[in-house]
Amino acid sequence: MIDELFDLKGKVALVTGGTHGIGMACGMLLGKAGAKVVINDIFEDKLEASKEEYAKEGIDVYTLTFNVAKEEEVDAGISQIEKEVGPIDILVNNAGIIKRVPILDMPTEEFREVIDIDLVAPFIVAKRVAPSMIERRQGKIINMCSMMSVYGRQNVSAYASAKGGLKLLTQNMCCEWAKYGLQVNGIGPGYIATAQTAPIRVNGHPFNNLVMTRTPANRWGEPEDVGKAALFLASKAADFVNGQVLYVDGGIIANFGYVEGENTNVE
Repeated sequence: MIDELFDLKGKVALVTGGTHGIGMACGMLLGKAGAKVVINDIFEDKLEASKEEYAKEGIDVYTLTFNVAKEEEVDAGISQIEKEVGPIDILVNNAGIIKRVPILDMPTEEFREVIDIDLVAPFIVAKRVAPSMIERRQGKIINMCSMMSVYGRQNVSAYASAKGGLKLLTQNMCCEWAKYGLQVNGIGPGYIATAQTAPIRVNGHPFNNLVMTRTPANRWGEPEDVGKAALFLASKAADFVNGQVLYVDGGIIANFGYVEGENTNVE
């Protein structure tokens, strides 16, 4: 029975931005559970390189180049997926960007770019796949939210605005589509050990010190930690979980903070 709960054989899963980091970890675990995984990116070379990484794990992914923020490209891309792979059962809206710029220094066009990719794009992609899911009375949509869906922080105004909006978009998708058998949820990663964070994940770096002392689990998360949450939300085990954001953050959201020294001595 347990195996059946997490068996995704026969399911088609689209992971946007599934070429690296968290997206790849989600794609890997969905593939290992039996799903036929489709990944997209705007760069063909990234797709080719990631295809080799998936193959090392025995996963034959279908790759496709399209821009998730451009409605006509999304429509054409998903039409091709439906024709060549099958109707999408699982959507992981993972593609996103961040620009670390103070509000007063941020050009409006850069703010809009982040909003377009991190908020409008999930709306576009979900809107395109939902009608087929509604017709079949089943589907899983997972939006990659963030701790910034609930927290503010310096220099990430566009990203936090988008992720806060994505949390509420997730809830509204649930309100409109749950009656048709769809489950729409979000994942809110904490600080994750990816290639992008490698330069600051060193002892003595102020940001590393912040993460290690602020996180009750006293460690950085791994991409696979987020992938496991995606597997759960994509599975039958989450059939009555709807409109939620699952924070995979080692406890940061639960924690107001520590007095110096309280979370530094771990035996």
